[in-house]
Amino acid sequence: MSRRIILVTGGAGFIGSNIVADLAETGEYEVAVCDRLETAELAKWKNLAKHALSDLVEPEGMFDWLARHQNQVEAVVHMGAISSTTEPDVDLIVRTNFGLSRDLWNWCTDHRKRLIYASSAATYGDGALGFDDADDVQSLSRLRPLNAYGWSKALFDLYARREADRGRAPVQWAGLKFFNVYGPNEHHKGSMRSVVHQIWPQAAEGKTVRLFKSHLEGYPDGGQLRDFVYVKDAAQVVDWLMENPDVNGVYNLGTGQARSFADLAAATFRAAGKAPAIEYFDMPEVLRAQYQYFTEAAMARLREAGYDKPFTSLEDGVADYVKAYLSQPDPYR
Repeated sequence: MSRRIILVTGGAGFIGSNIVADLAETGEYEVAVCDRLETAELAKWKNLAKHALSDLVEPEGMFDWLARHQNQVEAVVHMGAISSTTEPDVDLIVRTNFGLSRDLWNWCTDHRKRLIYASSAATYGDGALGFDDADDVQSLSRLRPLNAYGWSKALFDLYARREADRGRAPVQWAGLKFFNVYGPNEHHKGSMRSVVHQIWPQAAEGKTVRLFKSHLEGYPDGGQLRDFVYVKDAAQVVDWLMENPDVNGVYNLGTGQARSFADLAAATFRAAGKAPAIEYFDMPEVLRAQYQYFTEAAMARLREAGYDKPFTSLEDGVADYVKAYLSQPDPYR
């Protein structure tokens, strides 16, 4: 009897490779990855090197591959996206984040496959409307993202809900609004890496690290707040969705507790056994108009859907990241 396959798009990326790690470790599925590995210097392949894969698929050949394997494919976990909030090519963002997601939605609907996809907390814009993940059409339509990346994700959330309301949906569908994810396998992300990864070399040596000054009254320097969620927790939610095929909808994925960038930096220093040393510098003008000063995921709907595992605290997550990965000769998961 043939094994069931899960295709993870963006599976060599940060969140995607951690999902691959969890799925491969369970042994319940064959795991195939669709992604671009790019250059040897970038070393995205190392994000996958410790795990057995049934196939590696180039993005251009994905739908041909799906056609050949449609009887074995159980689900598509769609993490592939243009994730940079400063990407200038909006056409590229829309083709990748909306168009490809729409086409996968339609394929999964037509072939009765499950679809779990990445949305984003960037859909909430400046947070003026809060961070409630109500996923009815009216609530999703009210959101006003600050950048093209957030808009592309919001556009697909709304498409998914409208199609589901019309009875045109995969047998299971779930969108996950990831908040600020950090953890192993983000080396390749450049300026989009978490603050933990960016400051680690300095923190490890006890040197001073630099964070943005605040340019908004009520927030001290370093006091900008984010819902930081450990990537292992994010992957566990995907595992849980695979175990619960009756759960559908768009859900927040954070911890439910906002913490400051100063807290994050201090936790990194403590994990390195060093005293925190932080200085602040002006945020670039280009970022100020679209900068979020506060995010905090409302987690009630995911809890009500049945997810009951605790989320890792900031201090425990940073400590695990530093001690098990960043400080090791082989920092990949």
